[in-house]
Amino acid sequence: MRIVAADSGAAILNDKFEPVTMVAACAVVTKPPYKQPESCLAEPIFVKANSGYNLIVRELELCQLLLKDTKADVVHLDLSLNGVNVENLSAVDVSYLKRSPKVRGQILKIVPKLRKTATNILRTYELQVLALGKESMPVRIAELTSGAHAVGYIAQKVITENVKIRVGLPTKCQAELLEDKILVHSLIPTENGVCGIAHCSKDVIKNVKLEQFSNPCARGFKVLEIMPLTTS
Repeated sequence: MRIVAADSGAAILNDKFEPVTMVAACAVVTKPPYKQPESCLAEPIFVKANSGYNLIVRELELCQLLLKDTKADVVHLDLSLNGVNVENLSAVDVSYLKRSPKVRGQILKIVPKLRKTATNILRTYELQVLALGKESMPVRIAELTSGAHAVGYIAQKVITENVKIRVGLPTKCQAELLEDKILVHSLIPTENGVCGIAHCSKDVIKNVKLEQFSNPCARGFKVLEIMPLTTS
């Protein structure tokens, strides 16, 4: 089964190691054994970290755009609602979420847009959009892939502005720079070999260096400090 999914990953952190700005969103298509993306569509977003559930709308739109160039059997949305068909998502479904009234209210605001996009996907590609959230391995792959692209976007920014930027990666993963790509590997034992990939210019990679360590204020998260290889 070929599955399309999307997520947003990695954030610029402040001096207190708190997320300030979300960096990237990415849609992927993946197939068995569901270890890495077969193809993807990523974009820099640079939005406030508290944008919250509004990002899910854009993530589903990226899935729709990716489907123009790839075939799939189903779409997984990063919204944990026990796999409900998003085309039929209702206020009752949202009420079952074990979240605060404030969070449920935020989700209710985006339901009409999610249903509209899911209906368009069903009409155009005959695919259902299922709200599986973090239970979905393709969503995890999208999360890692968006993290990899975020590192690339930040590396370019570091070189252009000659600054050091601190980035928080998605949960339980670490980054690796190769000659012309960035890998973000899952550190979860049952996800051995699962990773996100972003191709990146050799000139960017060779002109930055990374320091990677555990986030002291958020257990399970890695911090990257990305800096120019040389400073003026």
